[in-house]
Amino acid sequence: MSAAEPGQAAGAAQDSHPGQMAVALAYQRFEPRAYLRNNYAPPRGDLSSPDGVGPWKLRCLAQTFATGEVSGHSLIDIGSGPTIYQVLSACSHFEDITMTDFLEVNRQELGLWLREEPGSFNWSMYSQHVCLIEGKGESWQEKELQLRAKVKRVLPIDVHQPQPLGAGSLVPLPADALVSAFCLEAVSPDLASFQRALDHITTLLRPGGHLLLIGALEESWYLAGEARLVVVPMREKEVREALVRSGYVVRDFRTYTMPAHLRTGVDDVKGVFFAWAQKKVGV
Repeated sequence: MSAAEPGQAAGAAQDSHPGQMAVALAYQRFEPRAYLRNNYAPPRGDLSSPDGVGPWKLRCLAQTFATGEVSGHSLIDIGSGPTIYQVLSACSHFEDITMTDFLEVNRQELGLWLREEPGSFNWSMYSQHVCLIEGKGESWQEKELQLRAKVKRVLPIDVHQPQPLGAGSLVPLPADALVSAFCLEAVSPDLASFQRALDHITTLLRPGGHLLLIGALEESWYLAGEARLVVVPMREKEVREALVRSGYVVRDFRTYTMPAHLRTGVDDVKGVFFAWAQKKVGV
């Protein structure tokens, strides 16, 4: 599942970490539209079957926000990539949403959709599906209008830096919640880098705040046009352990096994995980 959907998103490189520099260089060839075709157009983008990966991810997010526990003023989407589906359910629960990405091409792609410019990617099927899941009687047009109003900024991010948003950021910090989809594992050359990146983004979150993390299981590469990106293969046990080490209590953890008809040759992903984690007070 293209482990990086937004993996592309997140960041990468410091001279002292040659593996991270190699990741950053590889992402310079990342093609947002190719990535979107591979993962958000049919067959993976077919939302008509409840057993598909798209409906599964949207249900995980919608059901978690429906608890009412993940809410507040500010939310940061870590490594958004060129996608917006991961914050569709969030926009009813937060007033200030920040989207982020390491790559300028992905930030530009997000800007096209936020400004409703001609040629922007059509997310209406996702918006419709979220409205159906949530069952509030909201139209997809209302949902998209609300999201556009709540996204206050699209900023660069580098999750491999101790201050991922840089110094002097205009983002309200600490945030009440973080969302991150297919980012950390897709920009980390190894498990140690994944752990450090998770530690770094956790500094942006208030104690008691919530992280909703979606990622790839047992994926080692994915394609985005001419780019062939390396991914650190993650198992459920490793994700859980990383969250605990970063000071979280795991509230919910779900996994999805990628069916054969969705293994389309654009990656070698075996499955997807969804984690709802809460940052301990005092961390």
